[in-house]
Amino acid sequence: MLVCGYAAIRSGKMAVHKRFMISAFGVSTAFLISYLIYHYRVHRVVLFEGQGWIRPVYFAILISHTILAVAIVPMILVTLRRAWLEKFDKHRVIARWTLPLWFYVSVTGVIVYFMVYQIYAPERPHSAPPASTRIAAP
Repeated sequence: MLVCGYAAIRSGKMAVHKRFMISAFGVSTAFLISYLIYHYRVHRVVLFEGQGWIRPVYFAILISHTILAVAIVPMILVTLRRAWLEKFDKHRVIARWTLPLWFYVSVTGVIVYFMVYQIYAPERPHSAPPASTRIAAP
């Protein structure tokens, strides 16, 4: 949505740009809320299992992602507010920073997910059999 919104404004299609950017904001907000609720309820930390050269690469991506994810929220809000108030000159100034950072946060979030949960996923321990199938000790 971010790329399409950018392409739309570069083509002079302001209404299309507006729809894409509002949609991107809605999807990002829904993701952030679901992410926070999930981690609040699960109370589980999954450690990165990768070893060797990939470890500092992962942490560089994770740290930059985390810092920019915090910083991007107010930037997005200010950028959208300026557009909403039709202060397009001020909107354009901050949007030049907001868009690439928002895109970076979106992409690195997916990269972090794949690195932790797919590529270097922790081995799942074999679970114990249900209590009904266990043999009681004498």
